[in-house]
Amino acid sequence: MIYRTKTPCSWLVARPSIFLGAVSLSNGARNERESRSRWNKGFTLVELLVVMVIIGLLAALVAPRFVRQEEKAKVKAAKAQIELLGTALDTFRLDVGRYPSSPEGLEALRRKPAGADRWDGPYLKKEVPLDPWGKAYIYRSPGEHGPYDLISYGADGAPGGEGDNRDVTSWEG
Repeated sequence: MIYRTKTPCSWLVARPSIFLGAVSLSNGARNERESRSRWNKGFTLVELLVVMVIIGLLAALVAPRFVRQEEKAKVKAAKAQIELLGTALDTFRLDVGRYPSSPEGLEALRRKPAGADRWDGPYLKKEVPLDPWGKAYIYRSPGEHGPYDLISYGADGAPGGEGDNRDVTSWEG
């Protein structure tokens, strides 16, 4: 086999293994080809373990941040729902002339309470929502902090608390 090029072939002398594969395989080239085929067969157990450890470390760093973001989102959702309920309560007051009493509760926004002749509801399109932790909002009228108080007791469902267990209220904005 004769290879013709326009330039001198001095590089062929420096790299004879390029063309030796086409003519015959030397021991070095044969070993190189065998090692490549072994390499292409798959990963070793050690390589897989190293990758799994790296993935585990990354997950350990990312997971706590994700959980904190989820809890922050729940607090923001509770604040938004309290704002929505506050708007509906204000609309109820404009129509009826008063806020629903504590016994009437937030259900007065969906169903006409007794004695509310000018009721023009429902004031909520859907049922009264639960807080993001799956518990009912606490409604008091008259409230201690205004004409009404709306409270979500947070993740623990008990008054007070810190962090995720902190109360979300209508008077704290």
